Amino acid sequence: MPLPMPRFHEDSLAGQLYLERGATVAEEARRYAAEHRLRPAREDSVRIAAFGIDVQVAFCTPGASLFVPGAVEDTQRTLRWLYGGLDRLTELVFSLDTHRAFQIFHPAWWQDAEGRPPPPLSVITAGDVRAGRWRPTRHPEESLAYCERLEASGRYVLTIWPYHALLGGLSHALVPAMYEASLFHALVRDTPTWFELKGEHPLTENYSVLAPEVTEVRGQKVGEFNTRLFEHLMSFDRVYVFGQAKSHCVLSTLMDLRQHIERTDRSKMGRIFILEDAMSPVPAPPLDPLPPALDFPRVADAALRTLREAGMRVVRTQDVLEP
Repeated sequence: MPLPMPRFHEDSLAGQLYLERGATVAEEARRYAAEHRLRPAREDSVRIAAFGIDVQVAFCTPGASLFVPGAVEDTQRTLRWLYGGLDRLTELVFSLDTHRAFQIFHPAWWQDAEGRPPPPLSVITAGDVRAGRWRPTRHPEESLAYCERLEASGRYVLTIWPYHALLGGLSHALVPAMYEASLFHALVRDTPTWFELKGEHPLTENYSVLAPEVTEVRGQKVGEFNTRLFEHLMSFDRVYVFGQAKSHCVLSTLMDLRQHIERTDRSKMGRIFILEDAMSPVPAPPLDPLPPALDFPRVADAALRTLREAGMRVVRTQDVLEP
């Protein structure tokens, strides 16, 4: 049977901004652990990680610049799942998309012939840069090389995103209700939450938590595969993945997990459990015709099918979390 919700939890808070209630959460954690006789996570015989990808205000709170439709409901389902399985979840791992104003996917990096920045969700190709339709405001040679390398990868083309997850701003923070869950889990199970920052280098996008889209530009190293995090995740018997967005950061992370599991130990593919009802795709941009690569919901659904075929498990939050 799932554990009951803690007394401070309210579904309606999942999409709201508020100051985390540290003292209230801590008091409830002491009472809850004693009442349900919960043991420290270090005593778990089966080690299970809950891996939350970019469950941040930027993507999960209505009104944020990159709010993903469906994210509030995803957060509500995830919180019920986290609390219900608190006694079996050994560790919570959260990534935090972390950006600054001047990055290659933000409007300030580019301008047209009149000096105007591109509107959000503009697509900039290497051909656009060579033709002068969009001009970088800094690092011109590297910017063109980046677009070329990104397109050659076959995963994405450069999309200009609204300013989001800016370090020091409110949108960078974990959703308050999710942060309270992380604090509650830490105190009840006597184990710290693992936080992983990603996305700070100005010359590359970092959808995946494990690696940037491009790691080298004109001989300059701009990122590398996060071996430390990968090995940490693979130390668990099961890893449940959730977060935003299904079509971008979650998908890219899962693809990197698949690739590196195949390279190291294919038998571990079944350790990855994808919580399909705890993530939503970015809506497709209003383009006609719509390039197939920008039909984000379709791309995400097709990718999940290939990941299932590769051996990952696709599950839902209401499924029983087995011990």
